[in-house]
Amino acid sequence: QVQLAESGGGWVQPGGSLRLSCAVSMRNFSLNTMAWYRQAPGKVRELVAKIHRSGSTNYAESVKGRFSIDRDTVKNMVYLQMNSLQIEDTAFYYCNTWPYSHNWGQGTQVTVSS
Repeated sequence: QVQLAESGGGWVQPGGSLRLSCAVSMRNFSLNTMAWYRQAPGKVRELVAKIHRSGSTNYAESVKGRFSIDRDTVKNMVYLQMNSLQIEDTAFYYCNTWPYSHNWGQGTQVTVSS
């Protein structure tokens, strides 16, 4: 069974930074592509970034150059470093596999406002 626990969200002013963490409980964590998703109020959940077992990464166009995903296969953790945050980044952020499983965590809320 997959268990996901996101943390690290909060309120930040535009231009600020946050680092999100996700504790993952699953078999063969290192073999899975992991991803961060987000859902803003009134919008569908969208893929933000993913990291493959090789370590290669992909990003949504809207976050390229600002966000960075990484993972620790010893600690079973996935991280999302978010820099130069914009108001449009306000959302609940979730980690999951890619493609996603139906075992979503609670997410962590990120609010960017002045």
